[in-house]
Amino acid sequence: MKKNNKNKSGFFERFSSSVTRATGSTAAFITALVIVLVWAVSGPVFHYSETWQLVINTGTTIITFLMVFLIQKAQNKDSLAIQLKLNELVAAHEFASNRLVDAENMTEEEMRIIQKYYSRLSLLSKKEKSLQESHSIDEATDDSREKKEREALKRSAGRNKPGNKQ
Repeated sequence: MKKNNKNKSGFFERFSSSVTRATGSTAAFITALVIVLVWAVSGPVFHYSETWQLVINTGTTIITFLMVFLIQKAQNKDSLAIQLKLNELVAAHEFASNRLVDAENMTEEEMRIIQKYYSRLSLLSKKEKSLQESHSIDEATDDSREKKEREALKRSAGRNKPGNKQ
């Protein structure tokens, strides 16, 4: 018998999803606002004592500490879902390059190298477009050096990409 998806996920997964949804709601914000207002209004009753201040400080510190972990869990799950969706789009497109499918596992230095490559490619593409617009088609053929440079850059990026075996 096939179990539904909720039974497959663990207790913490279900709990964190529920708490994340609940704490991101308007009702949660209003509840927090009311608690803070009640605490502020009760200040004169408790003569603004250290205990009165400690109540809000301790409560907010504990809640913040726990929420950091829940928010991080939700963010990790969302990030993974986005990566999977993007990978599916790349895989589905006939002309798309799949060289960056595993980009999240690259080092920051490797990502900067690839970013420079795409920046340079963009500049060459803009140059090529502006030359084609400013010159006739016959004059634009003189600019084949830049086209060749762009094509060579594309080829070398495929060969020099970290982790690429050729």
